[in-house]
Amino acid sequence: QVQLVESGGGLVQPGGSLRLSCAASGTIFSFTGMGWYRQAPGKERELVAGISSSGGSTNYADSVKCRFTISRDNAKNTVYLQMNSLKQEETAVYYCNSRFNPGFGVGYWGKGTLVTVSS
Repeated sequence: QVQLVESGGGLVQPGGSLRLSCAASGTIFSFTGMGWYRQAPGKERELVAGISSSGGSTNYADSVKCRFTISRDNAKNTVYLQMNSLKQEETAVYYCNSRFNPGFGVGYWGKGTLVTVSS
């Protein structure tokens, strides 16, 4: 069973940066591709970045390419999302979860961390 705790969100001005962290419990973390997702008010949850279990492969939504960087530290059971040049429309709750089996088959999602981009 995996538990996920996202942190690092907050209020940032347009053009600013934030680094999100996701601490995971459970022995399967290092074998699991992970992703960062976000859900803006009134919109569906979307995948913004993914990373393979080893960290050797990453992928990004077109809207965040060259601005966001996903990384992971398997020794710390943690996945990160560095977000630069943030835009107002990226205000959302950000979640981490399995890249290819979001919800881990049981509909599990952490509480997420709120990112508010506003001047």
